[in-house]
Amino acid sequence: QVPLVESGGGLVLPGGSLRLSCAPAPGANIYAVFGMFWYRQTPTKTREFVASITNDYSTNYARFVEGRFTVSRDSASNTAYLQMNSLEPEDTAVYYCKFRDYADQDWWGQGTQVTVSS
Repeated sequence: QVPLVESGGGLVLPGGSLRLSCAPAPGANIYAVFGMFWYRQTPTKTREFVASITNDYSTNYARFVEGRFTVSRDSASNTAYLQMNSLEPEDTAVYYCKFRDYADQDWWGQGTQVTVSS
C-alpha cells in the first residue's frame, strides 16, 4: 500500500520540460497537509531534496534546480506539482513526493522515473 501516487514522468530530450503530479491514492486517509516535498534518487546517490511547498505556499528549492523547477500545490485536492524546465541529463532520476501532515506524519509515493536523454 503506497499512500501517494506520482505521475508525469517519462523520457524527454535535453532542454525539454515535464510536469509531475502527486496526489493521495484512492482510499488513503490523508486530509490536511502541512507540507509537500519532492525528492529524487539515482542508484549511485542518496535521496536528494528537490523542492517543497508549505501550507502558506512558501517554497524552497535545492540549488541545482533553482531557476528551472517550480513547485506548486492545490490544497483543495491535496495535489502537489513539480514543473521541470530546461531539463538536463543530470536530472535523470526517480522522483518521489512526500506529504507531511499536521501531526508530523510523513506519507510517500512510489516514485516516477524521469529520463533526460537524446
